[in-house]
Amino acid sequence: MNNDEFEQFIKVNGADILRFCRMTCGSNDAGDDLYQDTMLKLLEKLDKVDNQQNIRSYALSISILLWKNKKKKYANRNRIIPMVSLDSSEYRMQNPKMYVSDGSAAIQEIESAPEEYILQEETYQIVQQIVAGLPEKYRIPVYLHYSANMQMAEIAQVLQIPIGTVKSRMNKAKSLLKKELEALGYDR
Repeated sequence: MNNDEFEQFIKVNGADILRFCRMTCGSNDAGDDLYQDTMLKLLEKLDKVDNQQNIRSYALSISILLWKNKKKKYANRNRIIPMVSLDSSEYRMQNPKMYVSDGSAAIQEIESAPEEYILQEETYQIVQQIVAGLPEKYRIPVYLHYSANMQMAEIAQVLQIPIGTVKSRMNKAKSLLKKELEALGYDR
């Protein structure tokens, strides 16, 4: 694969990979960093990549490996020295004299939007939170399918598991999602 083919690959598949990275990390900034690391790693291995391979699956598998490595590194560091954000309520409770509040709250402009839009956004956020709370083995296939628009066979290739396992994990994830939504009062 040469540089022109790499640029074409990014134009065609970049948005799907970026969306997957953002959903996997749970934030835009961390997802952008993961996307950049993925593309850099892919660029490093450019001479080893064959055009006959499914490069999109290869790039997604790189992003999954990088994400898991970062997660392990963070867990190990946090185990050695727990990190608490200075803005967190835990820190304010532990250090009440260091937290100074003038009582002013930031007022945000709320745009008037149709009721349906607000309900859809709320439902979308609830579904995202429930999916983010799923165990990793169910969450990753869901993200690959819905954010990266991958088929079951491609997901099986990326995760290096049988297609039947992917299907069963997707069904289990959907049933867990349905159960949680019904508990919250959503019918569908």
